[in-house]
Amino acid sequence: MLKKLLIANRGEIAVRIIRAAQDLGIATVAVYSAADAEALHVQLADEAVNIGPPAAKKSYLNIEAILDAARSTGCDSVHPGYGFLAENAAFSDAVTAAGLVFVGPSGNAIRLMGDKVSARVAAAAAGVPVVPGSAGRVESIEAARGVLEETGFPVMIKAAAGGGGRGIRIANSAAEFEQAYPQAQAEALAAFGDGGLYMEKVIGRARHIEVQVLADGHDAVHCYERECSLQRRRQKVWEEAPSRALSDALREELCASAVALAKAVSYSGAGTVEYLYDDAADQFYFIEMNTRIQVEHPVTEAITGIDLVAEMLRIAGGEPLRLVQDDIKVKGHAIEVRLNAEDPAKDFAPFPGKVDNLRIPGGPGVRFDSMLYNGYQIPPFYDSLLAKLIVHAETREAAIARLKRALNELEITGVKTTKPLFLALAADPSVQVGDVHTRWLEGWLTENAAALAG
Repeated sequence: MLKKLLIANRGEIAVRIIRAAQDLGIATVAVYSAADAEALHVQLADEAVNIGPPAAKKSYLNIEAILDAARSTGCDSVHPGYGFLAENAAFSDAVTAAGLVFVGPSGNAIRLMGDKVSARVAAAAAGVPVVPGSAGRVESIEAARGVLEETGFPVMIKAAAGGGGRGIRIANSAAEFEQAYPQAQAEALAAFGDGGLYMEKVIGRARHIEVQVLADGHDAVHCYERECSLQRRRQKVWEEAPSRALSDALREELCASAVALAKAVSYSGAGTVEYLYDDAADQFYFIEMNTRIQVEHPVTEAITGIDLVAEMLRIAGGEPLRLVQDDIKVKGHAIEVRLNAEDPAKDFAPFPGKVDNLRIPGGPGVRFDSMLYNGYQIPPFYDSLLAKLIVHAETREAAIARLKRALNELEITGVKTTKPLFLALAADPSVQVGDVHTRWLEGWLTENAAALAG
């Protein structure tokens, strides 16, 4: 078992990892920027090290500063959380080269699955269906025009090294394609330092469904699926498990394909295999694998009773996978909503500020993962995610009712949050019956702007 863990992250995920490690008797070291000196993860860790100024590039993305902090405090391991360096193959390699344990997959696995094109190739080789599109990277706009003969319109142009919804353009016609291709290329180069693109056919009314896997480099299991179809600008805002759209037979096939892919790439740790599900054709397609713990992992923990972060730490510490597939069962339904410091009434403009009053919801089936406390000053330098509200109940209908109750209990004053969005969504008839897809929320926001002024 690991003895002393450095958490190379901040915010609610750093708090989450610290708690899981301390439950296992692992000492914890937090790192923080000058802007986060009073942050909750700094207060909860056994030790904390200042690694630089507020700018992430000079602190949370500074590999040498993080490794120096690990060495100086006698750590034997590093957990990257999500975001920042979590899917950086060079960081995984550097941690290992420093004689430390990286809590996650190898640098090679991150490279393979982090490049969306090589991931498609690996998925296809493992027998996992992929969205029709280019066989690999499209090296020029001339080559891309040739792919259009197979995909037709609409077509999605995507960054090979992409993530977080960036470096993506949709073209509905030849004229749009000629504009969208260079735009996607420029955005991909600016965001990821890699202008490589590939193309996929757009699946109409697709649902976004992902499978949670755990693996130890040899064996792998799945912890069933989550549905993340409610998205704004390709960013998830509401996640739930399980998906009500899948039949038992299709669920079994989908989850088995994720396990097959994890085994094929000798994956280690927690990972998520993401798919688009075409309702009309009753067909799923692989889109990517996230080689890290996901923001929405608590909904899987709620329905399975498995502490995914603790399992990551056990695997990284050298324990073989201790879970057997037949022992993993689904109980009830869980929903997670992401509370961001944003003003929904003003096109979700960021709203950093000071938390004057915080009332955290409680009661049966309610979990609140956050970085918040009364008097906390939210810094303006980082992602706007403040907290995640997770509810669990016997049925989806009961979970939505519990979500409404918990949202009404929740009070955060001093800053604007996305709470009004979730109260409105929980009351919407389409959401209540699960009749949504990945582009549904964009249209709903246009029609329901007034409802978000609460």
